[in-house]
Amino acid sequence: MAKSIPPRTAPRSARHEHDSTSEPIIVPVRAPALGRGSVLRIISPASASDSTALSRGTEELERLGYHVRLATAPMSPDGYFAGPRNQRLADLTEALQDPNVDALIGARGGYGTMALLADLECSGDPAPKSIPKPSMESAAAAAPKLVIGYSDITVLQAYLWARSRRTSLYGPMVAAGFDGGADSPGGYDLESFLSATGAGSPHKFAGQDKEKEKDSGESPQEWTIPLRGETLTAGAASGVLLGGCLTLLQTTLGTSWEIDTRGAILLLEDCGVKPYQVDRMLLHLMQAGKFRGVRGIVLGEFPRCDAPAGSDVTVRDVCCRLLGCLGIPVTFGAAIGHTPRPMLTVPLGVRARLVATGEGKLEILESAVSLQK
Repeated sequence: MAKSIPPRTAPRSARHEHDSTSEPIIVPVRAPALGRGSVLRIISPASASDSTALSRGTEELERLGYHVRLATAPMSPDGYFAGPRNQRLADLTEALQDPNVDALIGARGGYGTMALLADLECSGDPAPKSIPKPSMESAAAAAPKLVIGYSDITVLQAYLWARSRRTSLYGPMVAAGFDGGADSPGGYDLESFLSATGAGSPHKFAGQDKEKEKDSGESPQEWTIPLRGETLTAGAASGVLLGGCLTLLQTTLGTSWEIDTRGAILLLEDCGVKPYQVDRMLLHLMQAGKFRGVRGIVLGEFPRCDAPAGSDVTVRDVCCRLLGCLGIPVTFGAAIGHTPRPMLTVPLGVRARLVATGEGKLEILESAVSLQK
């Protein structure tokens, strides 16, 4: 068996809170908060969903008081995609532009979203004047809507952040989280979902300025997400929450929506990859400079990532070796994204403070949604 590696402590200089005045202030674009009666549209930009799981997830969302809408035109699976590329692109474009929809939620992940974003870039040229861009470019500039999902939805969230600084929620999908029910294994964590969407949060926040909230239309919510993991490198740091599925984040490198990790609290999670593959992806990100300026790292559980025969090296070992030398707070095993436990909902594009002690926690310092409609 691999030896257990005790938690490190970040160097004293790295443990001090970063002075945010040294970098440009990012003003995120927030969608309206969700509540009972909000309209959620299911999107399927990647792989097809199991119909039974999709029905269960839809029923759960309706139980919470949401109105759930499906694609205008039903799709038939096309290989390992939910439907033909043109139909998936048209459905996503329409959903982003629909003024009667409050949020988009992925049916499931899988594979396929990246191909839709590539269509926007016109064969790799950021803006060739001779080739008209698909209408999804204008859809991305439409009134903001929350995009909820994880796994393959990572690249859509990264694209919208790079294009217009839109916040999003890294959390459960209809047939991959909500189908498992609230606070159940294979389901979703109800408290973090309600807090992230602003829909009847159970939290009571001290010191809220009601007049400021009324005037600005912004929710001043500050709340905490217990990560339920373990500390690899102890410390605390503040930054903008960004990230998602490790495999998908790696694919953004070299694109015009490449993730900018400077000043970030970075979320990294995945499933079904071997430890040496995680090693390769982390090393690629490191060599691409993506860990320079990162304030802290939250790692998922990496389920189904067992070592190949003849090796006892774990993903945890890989993360300790490659990330432990960065001198920043690092937690491992959080119930985010691919997890057998109730999945946490984590807002992306907002300021947060990572406290890496014990099981770790994220203190969310600003809301991902606006109370103004």
